[in-house]
Amino acid sequence: MKKIIFAFLLATVTSVTFAQRNNFQLSSHILDVAKGTPATGVTIRLEKYTEKTKTWSFMDEKITDINGRITNFLNTEKSNLGIYKLTYYTSDYFKKNNTDSFYPFIEVVFQIKDDNHYHVPITLSAYGYSTYRGN
Repeated sequence: MKKIIFAFLLATVTSVTFAQRNNFQLSSHILDVAKGTPATGVTIRLEKYTEKTKTWSFMDEKITDINGRITNFLNTEKSNLGIYKLTYYTSDYFKKNNTDSFYPFIEVVFQIKDDNHYHVPITLSAYGYSTYRGN
């Protein structure tokens, strides 16, 4: 019984660790709902909107890990308030999986209003996607 409880606690701590890192404010996760697996190897680009010039500025670009996650966008050492855009480059992912798809990329625009952690997950299929603010 103790082994079962320990295994459950270890799995719980491990899953929370994958979701976010304390020194980063933004994370993302992509789940391919058609396959029921994480979308590994998807490039995600982060940009910040400048209200004054009405332009987007490149911030970072990363590739999802084996769990379909990126846990380390926006270091918390500075204020990250503002409007951001995550661009998920899904076309190469579907081509690599020999799957025809409709969306070559997905753009998600959101606003960071405080110092809390923001998690932006995507549920993805070849002909649709959904997103929400996770935790």
